[in-house]
Amino acid sequence: MFHRRNAGGCRRNERPADPADPGQRNNGYVRTFEWALSEARGEFVFLSDQDDVWLPGRVERMISAMDGKDMVVSNCKHFDGPLGPFHEIRLRPEDSSHAVRNILGIVVGYRLHWGCAMAVRHRLLEQVLPFPTYMKESHDQWLATVGNVNRSIVYLEEDTILHRLHGENLTPHGIRSASKILKARIVFLRNVYEAVRRARRARAA
Repeated sequence: MFHRRNAGGCRRNERPADPADPGQRNNGYVRTFEWALSEARGEFVFLSDQDDVWLPGRVERMISAMDGKDMVVSNCKHFDGPLGPFHEIRLRPEDSSHAVRNILGIVVGYRLHWGCAMAVRHRLLEQVLPFPTYMKESHDQWLATVGNVNRSIVYLEEDTILHRLHGENLTPHGIRSASKILKARIVFLRNVYEAVRRARRARAA
């Protein structure tokens, strides 16, 4: 996790292990990312695994691409592991303004957003957090849903990160069973409802 405080300074969230911290326990990757996001204090928050490789200019390029929006998602290159059909899906800048189509793509599964290629403004975390309690995977698709529901997301064509594939990457390489696909789609639909509810609440505040 990385957060940039302003145009003049930035730093990574690197803290020693603390058994009292939820982020240091074996609570699963979704709750660990939830905890890490809750700890971020900078204006711009970047998601990343510690073994991914950031390409030069990534931070400046993604912040510039936001252009007033609350979220940016770039493409990424995958390496050091077997590639599956999901790894071939790429985002297109011209789809940035097609919120309904993007949300449908998330639910159906053809608009994939990689968490390691995301950056958000801190203010969006007010709607992102806490993660829905029923959500056990795909926190990156939840963030993308919130960004699209708010019509405040930008897709960046270029690759800004090298995403290392290994045994702990949980994105499936092949086709899931029909029951797992159905369960995932139901969760994504619930995410849409929850994101809309939170967006309306934020506008009314």
